[in-house]
Amino acid sequence: MMGGLIKRSFDLLAAGAGLLVLAPLLLAVALWVKLDSKGPVLFRQVRIGRHGVPFDIYKFRTMADRPDGGRQLTVGQDPRVTRAGRFLRHYKLDELPQLLNVLEGSMSLVGPRPEVPRYVECYPPAVRKAVLSVRPGVTDLAAILYRDESAILGQAQDPERAYVDTILPVKLEYYQRYVRERSFWLDLRIIFRTLAAILR
Repeated sequence: MMGGLIKRSFDLLAAGAGLLVLAPLLLAVALWVKLDSKGPVLFRQVRIGRHGVPFDIYKFRTMADRPDGGRQLTVGQDPRVTRAGRFLRHYKLDELPQLLNVLEGSMSLVGPRPEVPRYVECYPPAVRKAVLSVRPGVTDLAAILYRDESAILGQAQDPERAYVDTILPVKLEYYQRYVRERSFWLDLRIIFRTLAAILR
């Protein structure tokens, strides 16, 4: 098990350094998002965090319009995704603002990806207790496996049902595995595997 203090210290150092090093890129992306379509630069959405506490996750906005109560899955060639958004999603650059979530303590660099409330309700009680016992992460093994999740869902007749019945159970297996086996070295391996997947 990774000590909580070690993990939190690493998160703070890595997220802080990442924001400093990536500051020019973050500013360029923010400008591109603003010029490409109307709307705010950042997108916020309520996710469920550690111990079931809701929090706002930060992303660069990749959709032209996403009203409250709309579909929460991005499926295939979703017409709501902007030109800039397609590029940002492909290279996962839209996730970079989550470094702010790491600094504020609502997320960790590595951990189970946080879900919206409606999908957390699908977790079996014992699984929910285990998965929500740790901070959610910017990346994890399931995120690498389902890097092209929207394309997979785009091939399903009922994307919502495919997600709940097929993809989510696999994700939960990976989340539980991480909770059981988490360590500093496992976090490092997942971070490097994430970077390698993006570069490929």
